[in-house]
Amino acid sequence: MTSPSRPASASSKVGAVFRVTSGNFLEQFDFFLFGFYATYIAAAFFPSANEFASLMMTFAVFGAGFLMRPLGAIILGAYIDDVGRRKGLILTLSIMASGTLLIVLVPGYQTIGLWAPLLVLLGRLLQGFSAGAELGGVSVYLSEMATPGRKGFYTSWQSGSQQISIVVAAALGYGLNVWMEPAVVADWGWRIPFALGCVIIPFIFILRRNLQETEEFANRTHRPTMREVMATLVKNWTVVIGGMLMVAMTTTAFYLITVY
Repeated sequence: MTSPSRPASASSKVGAVFRVTSGNFLEQFDFFLFGFYATYIAAAFFPSANEFASLMMTFAVFGAGFLMRPLGAIILGAYIDDVGRRKGLILTLSIMASGTLLIVLVPGYQTIGLWAPLLVLLGRLLQGFSAGAELGGVSVYLSEMATPGRKGFYTSWQSGSQQISIVVAAALGYGLNVWMEPAVVADWGWRIPFALGCVIIPFIFILRRNLQETEEFANRTHRPTMREVMATLVKNWTVVIGGMLMVAMTTTAFYLITVY
């Protein structure tokens, strides 16, 4: 008799991988779109007499999302360790969805003035806060559900879903440029890929609600508190700083190649 808390068959494991990485796909899809359409976002929310200054303000807001990732990793990561992978990943998806909806629905600077860039900044902060725990949470789930000796293979699907999101986001951008006039894309067409991301949010919620908790987490007898998490970070601060620097290096190179 198999345990109900962990997928047993090969087909159920494939389904579990798809359900957990679908949210990661959406998170990264929204991140990439902001970079792809930075020029249009700059014109809509950060207008300036100097086009370069406008673009730099957009990139600053884009970067603000990355500054929120460590906070999300600590706070939401501790939450995921406390309540479980399934509930935690549903929460990260909810926060990311809120940030994406803000960016899609906020009118431009010409309509609501300073509220436009402030609300877009809030959306980016929510996205970054969510992504900080989403990437780690998905990786941990995949590692815990993996069959013996195949943790690397299962965990690699977290990165794999990111590559798929790049291809989809780029394909949508190419399609818009082919089907729409440049002026239309600049005016409102750039919002379409973000809107499509919002449309699939309900389906991803359904997928995540059907996630089964991993057996490894269900068998845990101790759930670390926030105090214990912070104490561990302080105690191992050299490892934490080293890890942050390595991630910063790879992330910078990754976005430079894929987005810019």
